[in-house]
Amino acid sequence: MARPSNASVLADYRKRITYSRKWRDEESYDDLWRRLVDLYRGKQLNDLTEEDRMLVNTCFSTINVIAPSVAVNHPKITVGARKQEDADRAVITEAVINYWWRHFDCQKQMRRAVDDYLIIGHGWLKVGYRFIEESKYTDLLTEEDAEIAAPEEGFNLEAETVVVEDRPFVERVSPFDIFVDPEATSVDDMTWIAQRVRRPLKDVQNDPRYNRNARQEIEGTHYSRWGEHEDRARHNRQLDEAFVDVWEYYDLKRGTVAVFCENGSKFLVAPTKIPFGFGHPFVMIRNYDVPDQFYPMGELEAIEPLQYELNATRTQMMNHRKRFSRKWLYKESAFDNDGRNALESDEDNTLVPVITEDPLGSVIVPMPAVVNPPEMYSVSNLIQQDIDRISGVAEFMRGGASEISRTATEAAIMQDAMNARTSDKLAEIERAISLCAKRLIALAQQFMTGEQAVRVVGSSAMPIWVNFDADYIKGEFDFEVEAGSTQPVNESFRRQMALQMVDAMAPFVGAGVVDMAALARHVLQFGFGVKAPEAFLAAPAPMMQEQQPPMGELSQGLPGQSGLPGEEMMMEEEVPTGGMPMPSSISPQMMAAIQAQGASLPNTM
Repeated sequence: MARPSNASVLADYRKRITYSRKWRDEESYDDLWRRLVDLYRGKQLNDLTEEDRMLVNTCFSTINVIAPSVAVNHPKITVGARKQEDADRAVITEAVINYWWRHFDCQKQMRRAVDDYLIIGHGWLKVGYRFIEESKYTDLLTEEDAEIAAPEEGFNLEAETVVVEDRPFVERVSPFDIFVDPEATSVDDMTWIAQRVRRPLKDVQNDPRYNRNARQEIEGTHYSRWGEHEDRARHNRQLDEAFVDVWEYYDLKRGTVAVFCENGSKFLVAPTKIPFGFGHPFVMIRNYDVPDQFYPMGELEAIEPLQYELNATRTQMMNHRKRFSRKWLYKESAFDNDGRNALESDEDNTLVPVITEDPLGSVIVPMPAVVNPPEMYSVSNLIQQDIDRISGVAEFMRGGASEISRTATEAAIMQDAMNARTSDKLAEIERAISLCAKRLIALAQQFMTGEQAVRVVGSSAMPIWVNFDADYIKGEFDFEVEAGSTQPVNESFRRQMALQMVDAMAPFVGAGVVDMAALARHVLQFGFGVKAPEAFLAAPAPMMQEQQPPMGELSQGLPGQSGLPGEEMMMEEEVPTGGMPMPSSISPQMMAAIQAQGASLPNTM
């Protein structure tokens, strides 16, 4: 069978994207997502009149109660080696991925994707690798001239290539810009996926990564909403307002990736093999799955009609209260201008002159008021109760106080029931984080070229830094997020748990199986947030040995005779004392890190 030409492949890719657009248009997915975003931002009064209107944005409070409970803190990612020989590398890899997640603001991108996940029903993250080089010129004569000279000024300058960025990255992608196979029901059975990136026309035409002939023939397809009038010559390529949609298309059946524009007859980047070992770079976070539907539901889709009804009800209540305002019927000829002004004044104890001899009862009488039915005021509460029931967010979680007094047991049972949904969402967030972490390390193993530094172990007061390259993190690892590490920390609960641990470990202290220094360090660090708990702990007194072991055994047991690099930094290991080993104050991870500080690990690990 003849190999299809690039032109036919390009036409096929564009046809598939057209099918995906038609599917989303007929199912009204894009309209739904925009409407849900407007619900969150408070644009909910489009269908009401321009008169006085009331908006009670429970959608905003619902999202901002759930989001912090699942993704407010940086995750604690644990790395486990799948093979015994990779155990030492797992220590370095765990430190690397946790450092990268904080240092490169991966959590910020995750929070943005979590907002999409809660509001729209799904979020997208893209994991890739960024390698940027820049040329800097250095004067061969003097450093002073090099700081102010430019190559065109005739100085004797030498170009030096400097690597600005050499790292993997995680970024949030808008759900409106990801298009998938319309026949798919999940990410597992889709045959292709594409990302749309709207870029300025000038940038695309000057991008050296693209085919020269292809980028010179494209034209602008979109124009800035805030630019000049759209009657300008649209085919003028020099317009600053011109934009073009660039498609990054991943053919999962062929295992290829291609880049092309909305118009043009050629690929910007012809189909090539996907460079990533794990396939396409996108990670999808799914909320409430709907059977046999690709796109899941979000938090706001189910309460959308209730939100509109609540706004309409509160608006009607406000208008009825205006009708209840007190008004008076008066005989106009009985008052002059001064009398009318005094009658309309809101000042207390005002004298109102009357210029008629008619009885006052026939001059002014109160206008009958329309009393609001009491049932109207209970409708608003009923709607809010329905919203709380559907969303699973109780009133006290929004910051309100419950009208019913409950016992501690009842409150705990209610809290456990409401935590069920939060735990489900938390598991999905942790799954996405672990998958992103796995791909970040895989990309670094594949593409990282230089050396970088990372803080391996130790508190923030005494960090230990290790230089590493791609060889340090090679291996097969399992990535997991420590349960609950992204949730907000309750200080009172954390201290209570730490003290309960002390009480629970008390019976084992007399048996000699508890390291009291380690227990005290844990209570200070995790119970009370002390970053340097070693400052509060006294150095242990040396223990007298009842029997002196022979010199041969002693030399074999001492770390100073091992010949390991950095041995002067190591503390004494376990020494037999009456049959009970002395617990070491240095963990194996710390030992590995200290060894790495003094020796080259890639060749020995």
